[in-house]
Amino acid sequence: MTDKVLEKNKEDLIEEMFSVGAHYAYSRSKRHPSTRNFIFGIKNNLEIIDLEKTTEMLGEAEVFVANLAKESKKILFVGTKNEARGIVELMASSIGAPFVVNRWIGGTLTNFEEIKKRIKRLQELTEKKEKGELGIYTKKERLMIDREINDLEKTFGGLLPLMDSLPKALFVIDPKKEYIAVKEAQSLGIPVVALANSDCDISEIEYPILANDSSLLSIKFFITKIVDVYKKGSVKKQEEEKQVAKEIVYTKAPQK
Repeated sequence: MTDKVLEKNKEDLIEEMFSVGAHYAYSRSKRHPSTRNFIFGIKNNLEIIDLEKTTEMLGEAEVFVANLAKESKKILFVGTKNEARGIVELMASSIGAPFVVNRWIGGTLTNFEEIKKRIKRLQELTEKKEKGELGIYTKKERLMIDREINDLEKTFGGLLPLMDSLPKALFVIDPKKEYIAVKEAQSLGIPVVALANSDCDISEIEYPILANDSSLLSIKFFITKIVDVYKKGSVKKQEEEKQVAKEIVYTKAPQK
């Protein structure tokens, strides 16, 4: 790819970011010191994010996510703010990834063995209900079981893909709001990719993407980029595995 093509692609990407309002930061009084070098200017009392630098940050995050996909490693998506919930659940589900869109339960990562028990309980009750095995219980008992399933589903339903092990990375919308999740990941050495606005501390985030983290359009734009990269990485892995399988068959086949 030539330099001109790369530059054109970068310009197109920045234009897309502008169209979804990704450049809108907060007022200077709300700015965290760690984001100072990523501010382009001020307009109508709001700081404007330097989207050229955001493009570079996004590129680094995409490379990291693509490598995770090639190794079939799971990313836990976290977005509990109202603007993020729907799109986070939709996009995470599209790649079979775990997600948290309601309240983050303290210890989800650092006390994972206990969380796994709750996930397993949800799975067992759901399977029994789907198989019609709750008929042995009284009406009152079935009602209580249904309530338990609903409560567990709301809190732990998005974590079902994590039945076996911890995620290998987190993708977080607004690390300031999701600071507990970020701290738990950091304590366990789990890398964090985060869509973060100017009020966030990005100094200890491995892959920060500085942009508007409060607009649905902006959130949708960036999470779609991350999920698309993961999908492409998974497809590439499958293609490589098929090629290896073909080579093995060819090697084992009797030579004429």
